[in-house]
Amino acid sequence: MANVVVVGAQWGDEGKGKIVDWLSERADVIARFQGGHNAGHTLVIDGKVYKLNALPSGVVRGGKLSVIGNGVVLDPWHLIDEIASIRQQGVEITPETLMIAENTPLILPIHGELDRAREEAASAGTKIGTTGRGIGPAYEDKVGRRSVRVADLADDATLVARVDRALQHHNPLRRGLGIAEVDRDALLDRLRAIAPEILRYAAPVWKVLNDKRKAGKRILFEGAQGALLDIDFGTYPFVTSSNVIAGQAATGVGLGPTAINYVLGIVKAYTTRVGEGPFPTELKDADGQRLGERGREFGTVTGRKRRCGWFDACLVRQTCATSGVKGIALTKLDVLDGFETLKICVAYDLDGERLDYLPTAADQQARCTPIYEEMPGWAASTEGARSWADLPGEAVKYVRRIEELIECPVALLSTSPERDDTILVTDPFAD
Repeated sequence: MANVVVVGAQWGDEGKGKIVDWLSERADVIARFQGGHNAGHTLVIDGKVYKLNALPSGVVRGGKLSVIGNGVVLDPWHLIDEIASIRQQGVEITPETLMIAENTPLILPIHGELDRAREEAASAGTKIGTTGRGIGPAYEDKVGRRSVRVADLADDATLVARVDRALQHHNPLRRGLGIAEVDRDALLDRLRAIAPEILRYAAPVWKVLNDKRKAGKRILFEGAQGALLDIDFGTYPFVTSSNVIAGQAATGVGLGPTAINYVLGIVKAYTTRVGEGPFPTELKDADGQRLGERGREFGTVTGRKRRCGWFDACLVRQTCATSGVKGIALTKLDVLDGFETLKICVAYDLDGERLDYLPTAADQQARCTPIYEEMPGWAASTEGARSWADLPGEAVKYVRRIEELIECPVALLSTSPERDDTILVTDPFAD
């Protein structure tokens, strides 16, 4: 049986939630492999809207096992609140349907406080655009070997030692930023109180998934952000604090790379990003405004307005390469309905030199200007199309041209937020 990784191939917000939900019917296990609750997935099922931040998208599908892997950083208080919220919508969540890797690092209140304080103290031009939810500092503690992990909640002596080690690092930082030192005992009390609620879901996820794989079960891996926010291959430093690309799926749950059979890249029919950082095709005119309004481009977590621009084939081709994407799911094609002319970025001009990729150096990224290819738009609606025959001819040409430019075929085409408004070309699980 094929195991499938779903990655966003732009800056996130590509519609991964719907695609993961659509694929989850074919999967037995849905595993979240990186990120925190700083990104959101919005699912629309039978007219009901579910907004998820920490929970894997599969939780809304009965009979599926959802997994939070060790590549995630987890805010335990947020998770319990999110579980309660989803339960109120009629979704059953139990230790049989949700597992958390025992080696998952926790996001503590001190991480969010540090995150926000540093962003506020940053000088003009150096702000990252963080959500302030503590994801970055939590990952810093992970690689600094001072995290409190899920398994630590089960033993009080270990928990105390882990908190003390973390505070040896955090208290000097807080003093430097003018923040009061941490109330150690209060933090320990909060962790002791939440421990039983988290530990009921704790499991050796690496073993569970390896056993599932041996039994021929299908595993669907999902991340949070888009590949252009990857800590190594994104537009650094305006990136997230973890690896987002497909290779992280194996590391983030405890499977080997041979467990990955198909990588599906989610790609929006235009481009958006939230927060700071380079964006070569950004539109600050009426076309950009129109894309934002028609696409309802506001962040699921922050409500921030997303920056909008034309499709950037260079960036998507780049991320298809770094994630080994076999096929893409093209989303939000209907947002382009009614445009008389569409533009696709096919290359960049950097000081008179033509480039077919975005350079790594930040100063060079800032100087890159897009080289566009124009295509005629279409007047007819593509919303809700469920077959190629339902699409206007010019829309089909636009999709085919994207395939050529990114050097990757379209496996799925999404034409509305509704899960059934999807044109299937290649079933990733049948690969």
